[in-house]
Amino acid sequence: MIERSHLKIIRALADNGTLTAAANALFLTQPALSHQMRYLEKKLGVSLWQREGRQLRLTQSGELLLQVARQVLPVLEQTEKTLQAYGEGRQGVLRLGVECHPCYEWLKGILADFLVALPDMDVDITNKFQFSGLEGLLNHHVDLLVTPDLVKKQGVIHEPLFNYELVLLVSESHHLSGKTFITAEQLSDELVLTFPVARDRLDLFTQFLMPASINPKIKAIESLDIMVQMVGLNRGVTVLPNWLAEEYCQKLPVSTVHLGRQGLTKTLYAAIRKADVDVAYMKTFVSLGKQSFSPAHQVHEIESHE
Repeated sequence: MIERSHLKIIRALADNGTLTAAANALFLTQPALSHQMRYLEKKLGVSLWQREGRQLRLTQSGELLLQVARQVLPVLEQTEKTLQAYGEGRQGVLRLGVECHPCYEWLKGILADFLVALPDMDVDITNKFQFSGLEGLLNHHVDLLVTPDLVKKQGVIHEPLFNYELVLLVSESHHLSGKTFITAEQLSDELVLTFPVARDRLDLFTQFLMPASINPKIKAIESLDIMVQMVGLNRGVTVLPNWLAEEYCQKLPVSTVHLGRQGLTKTLYAAIRKADVDVAYMKTFVSLGKQSFSPAHQVHEIESHE
């Protein structure tokens, strides 16, 4: 019964004092404004305002409606601005799914740049899915999935962010340190430190060790920093993306070795539902992701062999 236009009229009457000034503020003619007020009074069965010369005075009923107008109109106006920002991709919540433990280190810089570029956006991050990250994307539990696995699915676009190489990280005192590359057999007697992920989800096993029927001992560690500290103390070896491993080589007595003669290369993807690829904040995230990876960290061809 009470429409938004009625609330705007009662607010304009209170703010401007006269019917003429209120009509001008609302870009209405005075007769049109008077007609709408009489219509509302008739529908409500109460008088909302009284004339006192050229001035208007709100009745008790009018004051009540004004109080509602001052509470409701700012909420509606802000909601409209927010919805417009959603539509333009300037505001909202980007729900990120992550299927790559080391990617959290990469995300730190990306999220900082993303939130600076879009200050009205928020981000939620999910790394635990009931089934898989791709199903979480398809079921709308997340909006964008950061994953190193290209699994083609109808309705999903995999946007490549950058290529990288998985390398073995060892202590500088380890017997494999200093080698250009290793074979799978050379890891058979090593303790491999991994994130708490099943072997069939680890590229080290599926693409390097299992094809050679090598099954070394593993120890799962949640913390990346602790894992690398253990490597530095020669309590095991681990495998990390080259861009991340190189950072630790600058801080700790550790070094990297290529996995196999050709190296083990991967691509990090942003998986997005096809219907969402043109959403502005999705495009911003993908663009920042591609820009984030320095050419100095790109996968290099192995120049010499052992």
